[in-house]
Amino acid sequence: MNHATHPSPGDIEAGYRMGFTVGEHSARHMRRILRTYLIRWGLAELTDAAELAMTELVANVVRHVPGRRCTVLFLRQPDGLRVEVSDASERPPLAVGGGDELDEGGRGLLLVEAVTDRWGAVPLADGKTVWFECDAKPPRGAASSM
Repeated sequence: MNHATHPSPGDIEAGYRMGFTVGEHSARHMRRILRTYLIRWGLAELTDAAELAMTELVANVVRHVPGRRCTVLFLRQPDGLRVEVSDASERPPLAVGGGDELDEGGRGLLLVEAVTDRWGAVPLADGKTVWFECDAKPPRGAASSM
């Protein structure tokens, strides 16, 4: 059984990595952990997009990866956030476009694409990593360089 813990502020560094077996409710616990990191990193404005995108990637593991094992990485970057979900399936992620608009399958990666700045997949010797990045927005009133 996986237990989500709340890291103390002194424990939060530039990244968080956890490997586990996911189930139907795992994304809820992972969202709580991600939110804690984003707030601590001063990236709270990325919470909605990052939580939605991460939930979709974890749901794909639950639906498509035998054994449901994965590793999740949250990485603070100078310009925002990167989230990676790695699993042992060699099956590449597929974003389904068109087709029956009432079909529930294949839409998750379209959501990831819509709410993040970049996403992709990297094949590994023993599976793949699907990742996304969300860029921090400049603070209001900040001078822009033109």
